[in-house]
Amino acid sequence: MNSQPYAGFRALLVHAHPDDETINNGATMAMYASLGAEITLVTCTRGEEGEVLVPGLAHLASSHDDGLGEHRELELASAMAELGIKDFRFLGGQGRRFRDSGMMGTEPNNRPDVFWQANIDDAAGLLLQIINEVRPHILITYDEIGGYGHPDHIQAHRVAMRAVELSKNWDVQKVYWNTIPKSLIAHGIEEMKKIGSNFFGADSVDDLPFAKDDSLVTSVVDATKYVDNKMAAMKAHETQITLDGPFFALSNSLGLQVWGQEFYTLVKGVTHAPFDADGRETDLFSGVNKS
Repeated sequence: MNSQPYAGFRALLVHAHPDDETINNGATMAMYASLGAEITLVTCTRGEEGEVLVPGLAHLASSHDDGLGEHRELELASAMAELGIKDFRFLGGQGRRFRDSGMMGTEPNNRPDVFWQANIDDAAGLLLQIINEVRPHILITYDEIGGYGHPDHIQAHRVAMRAVELSKNWDVQKVYWNTIPKSLIAHGIEEMKKIGSNFFGADSVDDLPFAKDDSLVTSVVDATKYVDNKMAAMKAHETQITLDGPFFALSNSLGLQVWGQEFYTLVKGVTHAPFDADGRETDLFSGVNKS
């Protein structure tokens, strides 16, 4: 039996900050990498403006020593080791071309060096260089609101889609946006209410912009065998994800397998069999011409 059935297949993921890749696609990345696919992760910023959830590392915050970006590079490397990903890089090289933009309307958002202020075509040109180098069959990124409206997520979406549009030497055959079905999150919220907890403070699934109508979910990857890798990678992002935070609280309510299934909307290309009972494509590489 071939232990590397996906050898020769290539995927490119475009994310805004370290940790986004693990939360959204950690199980998918680990599964395909273990089966021989070549996975490339491009992270657009180092996440300098993120919150620091470890009290002993509070001095790293941008309002103090401004050392969080460098620390998050180390966290990303540790997380990628857990997922088995060897090719991970920052847009522009060394992660210092674009700075974390912070939330919309904040002072950091107006800095000239932040990702949100970048020229779309210039940034897309940098990503296009990577596309021409690694020649991905599929690309994964965010939807048009970046999942939940963070400017760097929106910008990552714009840059990724523009780079695909500009790519003339290599055709990215399928493009996916990360998503998560409302039915799953709604069930999780109700289960968490039973134990007096909540998921990001939401009373209803409609309070969470990243939860989409189930009809918009075209594809699902069941990588529950790799959920331990994903959870280990989440723990590696120690300044951003805590064991008593909403992600692990949801795991406690629905079981770790909730993070083993990852959901997508196909926006370029055509879905192909195999399909699950809900008619969702179950292999992101299905129908790809491996060349």
